[in-house]
Amino acid sequence: MKLDSMYQEVILDHYKNPHGKGLREGDAEVHHVNPTCGDEITLRVRYDGETISDVSYEGQGCSISQASASVLNELLVGKELDQARTIQETFLELMQSRGQIEPDDAMEDVLEDAVAFAGVSKYPARVKCALLSWMAWKDATAQALGEDSVKERTA
Repeated sequence: MKLDSMYQEVILDHYKNPHGKGLREGDAEVHHVNPTCGDEITLRVRYDGETISDVSYEGQGCSISQASASVLNELLVGKELDQARTIQETFLELMQSRGQIEPDDAMEDVLEDAVAFAGVSKYPARVKCALLSWMAWKDATAQALGEDSVKERTA
């Protein structure tokens, strides 16, 4: 139970002290809404070549959705695109596990504070909250890089 308590503290800390909040100039902007609960996020992404130079956002919603956006900013800014995609895919895998994945050291090395959302994966309605900013980042990235880049990556 100590681990769950620590994870809750990480989420609350990111909610109360958000990283990246406040829209700044970006290469692309998207707005996503979770129709289930009404959480919203407007997210901008900025690239310097293949490096994410900034992720900024404005949003409203539960502590999970807002903390997840803060963690995303902390994890992805300064990363190369391939590394950021690996982080996003690992987070998605954890969130879709329905609580069946227990984060190990390797996953913690990739996800850092994002492992705090492991308990959220047990609650499907809350998973959408945690993934809201991550799906927005994925769409903003596709927009920033243009359709040809998206096709090249998926080919």
